[in-house]
Amino acid sequence: MGKPTGFLEFTREAPPKAKVQERLQHYREFVSQYPENKLNEQSARCMNCGIPFCHSGCPLGNVIPEFNDAVYNKNYEEAYHILASTNNFPEFTGRICPAPCESACVLGINQPPVSIEEIEKHIIEIAFEKGFVKAKKPNVRTGKKIAVIGSGPAGLAAAAQLNYAGHTVHVYERDDAAGGLLRYGIPDFKLDKWVIDRRIALLEEEGITFHYLANVGVNISINDLLREHQAIVLAGGSTAPRNLFIPGRELDGVHFAMDFLKQNNKRVAGKDVLANAHIESNILPHEVTATGKHVVVIGGGDTGSDCVGTSNRHGAASVTQFELMPKPPADRTDFMPWPTYPMLLKTTTSHEEGAIREWAIATKEFIGDENGKLKGLKIVNLQWTASKDGRPAQFTEIPGTEREIPCDLALLAMGFVHPQHVGFIDELGVELDARGNVKAGEKEFKSNIAKVFTAGDMRRGQSLVVWAISEGRECARKVDEFLMGSSILETKEASILASF
Repeated sequence: MGKPTGFLEFTREAPPKAKVQERLQHYREFVSQYPENKLNEQSARCMNCGIPFCHSGCPLGNVIPEFNDAVYNKNYEEAYHILASTNNFPEFTGRICPAPCESACVLGINQPPVSIEEIEKHIIEIAFEKGFVKAKKPNVRTGKKIAVIGSGPAGLAAAAQLNYAGHTVHVYERDDAAGGLLRYGIPDFKLDKWVIDRRIALLEEEGITFHYLANVGVNISINDLLREHQAIVLAGGSTAPRNLFIPGRELDGVHFAMDFLKQNNKRVAGKDVLANAHIESNILPHEVTATGKHVVVIGGGDTGSDCVGTSNRHGAASVTQFELMPKPPADRTDFMPWPTYPMLLKTTTSHEEGAIREWAIATKEFIGDENGKLKGLKIVNLQWTASKDGRPAQFTEIPGTEREIPCDLALLAMGFVHPQHVGFIDELGVELDARGNVKAGEKEFKSNIAKVFTAGDMRRGQSLVVWAISEGRECARKVDEFLMGSSILETKEASILASF
């Protein structure tokens, strides 16, 4: 324990960030790092609890009290090695993870929890700065060749672990660069793309081969991959967006959020936003911007928030975000006790930049003009009733609240339903679960097709970046066992036990 009285002496403090008007002028990250004394104070707040619930809150099982102690003592190399033992990509989770570990932090019972996510980001950035992060090349190659389909966090984690085990790994990505939604989906102001490039360069140095514009099932044959590799990992993500089938859905101006965000990622990177439509999937035939428009984002989650921040940077006339569910509470209730993950009101940096937020709203119709362009929405307020566990269960429309509002651009940010089936999933004939995800046991990650494994959102459904990395790591171990009879890759449980 770095400082026994630290949690009494210091309160939670966020690192400084640029002012709203300043950061709206660009797409770069705008959250600064702590000065060393503040980083020291924040790590001192960790109590090194007898039962560190933060471990159970983190899907990766990050050994959090130990790396906090190392940070407090300014032993940043030790902190890095502790963190990297369970997390392949702290630079990603330290920026975009919703930090379920913090919700489980014991200090959070009656104080703001330890700033675990920010400390994690600082550890990896200091490690890169000081040269602690080096390519981990395997000493011996097994002669086994593995294909990983998809280069999002699950695919990258699986590829990294399998490469460490000595296998030859080829990653197939349908876009023109690696990262999945990290690259094309998460706005640059939350995750600068040089962060991804830095990690990909390291993975390439370690021996992983990346194939871009390689859309398996379109211009790459899945049967060829089956013949050429001893194992295949399906890690393509959950990419089929949830649609809103109401009158006017076909109007010009109604788009899926991810199409809008992906275009902007490409625009910021200086790329042709309409290029590669013949290889990539779901490419819109024209550019979509929010400049000068009344934007309505339908969906109250992180993707919707990303649309808010991006629309404000475009110079939208107004930005409104609707959520079907009622407004969540600001603090825990009896129905969400510590250390469970609480469904609380979340105000992101994008919301700080300006947006009208409304809850318990249903969109009933998209209204168009005579030219087929969107000009408004018909909406209605909802009344929710709760179930016995306190969760919203049923809703009814409130009479007299139906109305029309102006809207030139509607962005559907209601989540994803399952992976894209058309292509290699249909061609392979893998068994799907009731939700349309690739069916595979949680302990084995193996599909019903010989030597075909799956991990991440493609297996478990839409989830968090930290879950994707965890899935990739655990899947890699099962692939290694399948190929070699046993595995040298450590389990999450073994990493946690080794810390005691």
